[in-house]
Amino acid sequence: MRRGLVAVTALAAVAAVGCGAAEDDLVVAGTAPPTPYSGPLHIPGKAWDEEKGDRSDLVNTGAAARALECDWPINSAGGSEPWSEGDGGETPEEGLKAYFDIEQPGVPREGYRVEREEGGRVLFSYDVDGRTKVAVIVAKDQRYRPGWGPETSASCDPAEFDPSFTDTQDYEVWTDRSGKRVPLTVISSSVGPAHCDWQDAHFLGLGEGRDGKIYARDPHGVLGDDMLTAPYEGDVRLPAGAQDTGYRRGDWQLWLTADKGTAYVRTPDGVEAWPRVQGKLCA
Repeated sequence: MRRGLVAVTALAAVAAVGCGAAEDDLVVAGTAPPTPYSGPLHIPGKAWDEEKGDRSDLVNTGAAARALECDWPINSAGGSEPWSEGDGGETPEEGLKAYFDIEQPGVPREGYRVEREEGGRVLFSYDVDGRTKVAVIVAKDQRYRPGWGPETSASCDPAEFDPSFTDTQDYEVWTDRSGKRVPLTVISSSVGPAHCDWQDAHFLGLGEGRDGKIYARDPHGVLGDDMLTAPYEGDVRLPAGAQDTGYRRGDWQLWLTADKGTAYVRTPDGVEAWPRVQGKLCA
């Protein structure tokens, strides 16, 4: 596993991440960004303290993290593990392909361009509206890393990726009242994984780490009583103290009470009560 790698949320880890994208579209020609990254392409990386959970420290995991232009805290960053002869590439572009083969990251697999080349290293960036959301620095013939391959990489919250990518993923991006996308570290949802026979359930995640909470819509009872703090209810009245969070997913509106014990999802047909998940999620 890469040093400093961060999962978005426990919920996002349950949702399988799609791959796809033709290899021919991996690197594209592009114009220089308005403010190209001018910092070093190599810095001594520090391992991220996941227990501490301070995402601001991710900028110190390697040069790729410093090339990002995120609207919210960095989602994932770190250096690569060693690889064997034949895993690396003969060109920087093949080194970028090796990054996807070796790391299997949950980021877009097309639309990268060369942002900078310097001293045996190449910075590839995936941009949205002219701002870098994924940065991958490949290097040649580093110690225990023969050929071209990833040295450091970093990415912003998936909600900052182009919707054409996130709409193909199993996690679901929510918006606020104004229609602006909200980070997955704040709220996300997904259909239950089929390999666990949970495809008839729906999960909703709020926050991350120790403070994170997961709720479930389980109209067919596929999760079992022991996994939920209370039964799912498909038609309830909103409690008097429930407040509109402003979070939206299509026709869904999320309401919460002060204790956040139940997620109340308002739909065109009424209000559903999604109980908290207390059991272990299927990986």
